[in-house]
Amino acid sequence: MAKQPKRAQTFTGDRSASHKVEDAVKLVKANATAKFDESIEIAVNLGVDPRHADQQVRGVVSLPSGTGRDVRVAVIAKDAKAAEAQAAGADVVGAEDLVERIQGGFMDFDRVIATPDMMALVGRLGKVLGPRGLMPNPRVGTVTPNVAQAVKDAKGGAIEFRTEKTGIIHAGIGKASFTEDALLANVRALVDALNKAKPTGAKGTYIKKISLSSTMGPGFKVDTGSVGV
Repeated sequence: MAKQPKRAQTFTGDRSASHKVEDAVKLVKANATAKFDESIEIAVNLGVDPRHADQQVRGVVSLPSGTGRDVRVAVIAKDAKAAEAQAAGADVVGAEDLVERIQGGFMDFDRVIATPDMMALVGRLGKVLGPRGLMPNPRVGTVTPNVAQAVKDAKGGAIEFRTEKTGIIHAGIGKASFTEDALLANVRALVDALNKAKPTGAKGTYIKKISLSSTMGPGFKVDTGSVGV
């Protein structure tokens, strides 16, 4: 049997049992002992098949405690809307010029927002932004005439969620330095948003499994009943 790394030998908590969400958060924080502020992540296994259009789950949720990350926002807009985006704190703003930069390899951003009148231009970026999950979409509020609010939401803790091919949602819900209450609030906000986004084609158990982990720590199973599922 392969020997465990020294750090893994110090991990505490039962990783095979399902824990109440409050206990899972405590265990994740206790095991986040790296020399940097580890990210806390959630994985939710949904009872859906994303290959079917009526079973896809996608949306956006504002985490009440924020993400702990400095989200870099790019806005594709022009004239007055570009000025609004800059005033709201967007990191990079442009129209044709920004589209050309992105086509040329510029990717120094985490979120892309566009005004509806720019979508003809934005369509050129499908092959670049699509695989990265960055393509603006009206369903998640990243195609909107209200760019100022969209920028503020992105900077303030709004995250997008989307099912992967296996029906799992992965999302960052904060940092190890967050209080337990702050992480709990974010977990519950995301689970609530997933429940509201339940597709009509979903049959049987919708939220099947939930687990929490930190960047360098082990994962802990969450009793779905403890988050109101």
